[in-house]
Amino acid sequence: MEIKVHGNNVEKALKDLKGRLAKEGFFRELKNRRFYDKPSVKEKKKRIEAIKKKAKAARFKKNTGFRGRAK
Repeated sequence: MEIKVHGNNVEKALKDLKGRLAKEGFFRELKNRRFYDKPSVKEKKKRIEAIKKKAKAARFKKNTGFRGRAK
């Protein structure tokens, strides 16, 4: 990954870097690897995460329907 600093604006470049890392799930992965999880706990977390992801997708799918005004 490469972040370019334009106009000596290091704060902006750092913010961009953090945003890209967060988008890729880097910080979530660090948090998950901080302590050892037993395989059973890991599977349980994975199932819970899948349920949350499915619910979020359904919520967004529901909201992307008709966007016009009711007459």
